[in-house]
Amino acid sequence: MRVVGGDFRGRTLRSVPGQSTRPTADRVRQSLFDLLGQRCDGLRILDLYAGTGALSLEALSRGAAHATLVEQDAKAAQVIERNVAELGCADRCTLVRDGVARALPRLSGPFDLVFSDPPYALQAAQETLDALARLGLVAPQGRVVLERDRREPGPAAPEGFELAGERRYGDTAVLIARRR
Repeated sequence: MRVVGGDFRGRTLRSVPGQSTRPTADRVRQSLFDLLGQRCDGLRILDLYAGTGALSLEALSRGAAHATLVEQDAKAAQVIERNVAELGCADRCTLVRDGVARALPRLSGPFDLVFSDPPYALQAAQETLDALARLGLVAPQGRVVLERDRREPGPAAPEGFELAGERRYGDTAVLIARRR
């Protein structure tokens, strides 16, 4: 895995050994940032089920101000810490070592861009989007990027949100919701 754009472009990212994570492929990340816009200048990022941290590190590479990464797996959290240190952006990252359901109520938002890439077995897209809305963690005009198995039913937009588009990449469906 490599950072595909911005200041860290071409830098290698470490991955988690074994099958405990499913990192977002380089081409999917590139397509996602083509869709979102190449620059993330000044944005506050929230990365749920962060895995290797690739999505938030990509946003930091493209100018995001700060990223909060939530990951409960100990091996994945160690990989995130190494990736952050090797890229020299520890001062722009906060790692929360906890499950998403427990971490969300303790976070102080709002966030401009939220990534949620849960293990497909959790089928957590609707639950995550509802919690983000209920807790007021998404800034006005903020966006939520939900990755899910393409066979999982798509979530409905909670009040105050609209579904802004969906793309499919193999078995992965990427849905973007926007706060109105």
